[in-house]
Amino acid sequence: MRGEQPSGPSLDASPFRFAIVVSRFNEEITSSLRISALNALVERGAENVQVFDVPGAYEIPQAARAAAETGRFDAIVCLGCVIRGETPHFDYISSAVAHGIVTAAGDTGVPMAFGVLTTDTIDQATARAGPGPGNKGREAAHAAIEMAALYRTLSQTASRPSGFRA
Repeated sequence: MRGEQPSGPSLDASPFRFAIVVSRFNEEITSSLRISALNALVERGAENVQVFDVPGAYEIPQAARAAAETGRFDAIVCLGCVIRGETPHFDYISSAVAHGIVTAAGDTGVPMAFGVLTTDTIDQATARAGPGPGNKGREAAHAAIEMAALYRTLSQTASRPSGFRA
């Protein structure tokens, strides 16, 4: 169900290091996403979280890649807000950001959670950045924890002798 805590894997963030890359553009929305993501990570035991501000959504993939390439982070939470206007600019930026994040994650091997809102109106953005469990910053933080745990499990599995079965 929407807005509920994820079921399944434990969301213990304590063993992991996180970066949050957040756009300042549409700051009334992105600041709420940032607060919810930080709170979600801390609630789950994260002690090592660094926040990096960027001017706009277009710069998120660039900063996320640079953070990943340092080797200091187990997962990166990408937060921003792009609201449709009267020109095709929205389509270009939204597409570039989505493709840039997935490319950066694939190229660096560091999971990157997508918490970039792409909405038609400010009201839609406000609804997705409001308080509570449905906040998309919180959801992106939970995804980052889960993916960091999965990547760690996969790397441990890869180092086991051949023929090993769990």
